[in-house]
Formats: sequence, C-alpha cells, structure tokens
Amino acid sequence: MKVEIFIPCFIDQLFPDTAFNTVKLLQKADCQVTYNPNQTCCGQPAYNAGFWDEAKAIGQKFLNDFSENTYIVSPSASCTGMVKTGYNHLFTNSIEHNRCRNIQSNIYELSDFLVNVLKKDYFGAELVGTAVYHDSCSGLRECKIKEEPRQLLSHVGGLEVVTMRDQETCCGFGGTFAVKFEGISTAMAEQKVQNALAVKADYIISTDSSCLLQLQSYIDKHQLAIKTKHLADVLTSGWANI
Repeated sequence: MKVEIFIPCFIDQLFPDTAFNTVKLLQKADCQVTYNPNQTCCGQPAYNAGFWDEAKAIGQKFLNDFSENTYIVSPSASCTGMVKTGYNHLFTNSIEHNRCRNIQSNIYELSDFLVNVLKKDYFGAELVGTAVYHDSCSGLRECKIKEEPRQLLSHVGGLEVVTMRDQETCCGFGGTFAVKFEGISTAMAEQKVQNALAVKADYIISTDSSCLLQLQSYIDKHQLAIKTKHLADVLTSGWANI
C-alpha cells in the first residue's frame, strides 16, 4: 500500500526520531512510504491564534503538497485534527472545497491507520515497565481515537498499561495557551504528572509530541522519576538491527 507521510513541523524540528520511527513502523506494515520534502506546517498555530488568513495560506500549501487519492499518515493527532476539522472553516465553499474534502477523508493519525485501515496491532516491540496513556484533546475529540493506541500498547512485550485519574483531561499545553496562561498551564501539567506517579507509572505515552513536551518539561524541572514517550517510539522499542 502506498502511503504519504505528513511530519508536522513540531516533530521535524524537535523530535526527528519519532518521524523516523513512524516510517519504520509503516514499512514494517508493508507500506510504501513517500515523503514530500516541500511540506511544512498545517497552519494550526496561526489558526489557533486567530490569524485565519495566514492559516489559510499555509493550509493551501498543505493541500498542494499532498495527494487527493493516497492515504496520508501522521504521528500527530493534533495536526491531523487540524486538517480534519480546522480546514472546514478555512476551505468550505471555496475553490479548494472538493480537494480539501478528499484529503480530509484520506488523512489518518498513526494509530488510527494501523488499527482501522491496516488491521495490524502487533509489531514485535518490547518495553519493560508500567505506563499510562494520555488522551490528547485532539486525539480524543477531533480524531476520535481512544481504544486504538491502547490496543497497540497491549501487544508491547513487558509493558503494563494502567489507568490513571483524569486521563482524558488536558495536559495544559494548548499551543499559545501555555504561553499566555503559564500558571494555569503549569498547574495542569503538574496534575497530569502527579496522577501518573500516583499509579507508579514509569512512562506517560501519547500520540502527541506537543503534550509530551509539556509534561516532560515539568518532569525535568522537578527531576521526577518518570519519562514521556511517543506511541511511535514505543512501538519500535526493542527492535534489533532496524
């Protein structure tokens, strides 16, 4: 199966290993992965800040960079959610209306694609420890994923996934929210991390690197004995010579 990969600017700049691991996962699932190096941002930062004209210009580039007739897979529920929902406000009844709808129907967050399109949930990963899964706001509410990541994690050797309190509550990142409302944002991160520590988790796992950056920053500042990991990085853990 031919798959185009969308690597958000956030992951490209800060978490390139997650991008490479996403490619490895898709290739292990017998996908032919193509990457357009001209791709940049989906426009979400400008959109969330209220700069819709600028977001539309970036979104237009996104629509031009990807195919209408090929699956598009991304290791970010946040950016996938922007394309699936935010683009409705930018391109409905525009000249790009039909092209936008076609791309919206073909773009998938990674776990959604693996479980619901490819019907695969075992990749031979191994990670010893206890973990909690953080439902990102975009993953849960825009991409409608909940059981898919958990299904994939249930097949990781040595990993026990437990439930923490308020696991569907926001981590406090929210893009510019973390900048504009630092105190509230930090308190939300603290609550999430403390809930994970309360169930003796070694890892906090999610589909969104932005959430994990928020939580890892709090963890690092307070030197806590817990780590964050992206789902793609977990699903490629323990692989030899890959």
